[in-house]
Amino acid sequence: MIALLQRVTHASVTVDGEIIGQIGKGLLVLLCAERGDTEKEADQLLEKLLNYRVFSDENGKMNLSVKATGGGMLIVPQFTLAADTRSGTRPSFSPAAPPDIGKKLFDYFVEQARGKLEVIETGQFGADMQVALTNDGPVTFWLDTSSRKTPASHP
Repeated sequence: MIALLQRVTHASVTVDGEIIGQIGKGLLVLLCAERGDTEKEADQLLEKLLNYRVFSDENGKMNLSVKATGGGMLIVPQFTLAADTRSGTRPSFSPAAPPDIGKKLFDYFVEQARGKLEVIETGQFGADMQVALTNDGPVTFWLDTSSRKTPASHP
């Protein structure tokens, strides 16, 4: 599974003109399941996200996790993170999990997150969403539990 996380001061997701999820300080997580991903990869990625130290401590060092700060998490499904962009001018989405598996893993991930963090908000799988955020820093990280290379490591 892939997550693009952004440290935010606030973030929201809107569907059909209505805000369906929003948080204050915390993490906006764009989430994608790839072919072959299972609940095991979802669990590994969630643990990493919950404990990833991207918030500043009293000395200004990134030493605190979203759990330690009491921040929220806005989880938005985004299959385009799995795009293969290495050739041509049109991305291929074949690395993404099929929609039924992607939705199942997204729902599982959210359910597990709700049991571990107080504030969990979400986007809507398969919907046309507008995501608004204020990236704090800016701080953005790509996390990947798969064995395939991340975009930054492609030759």
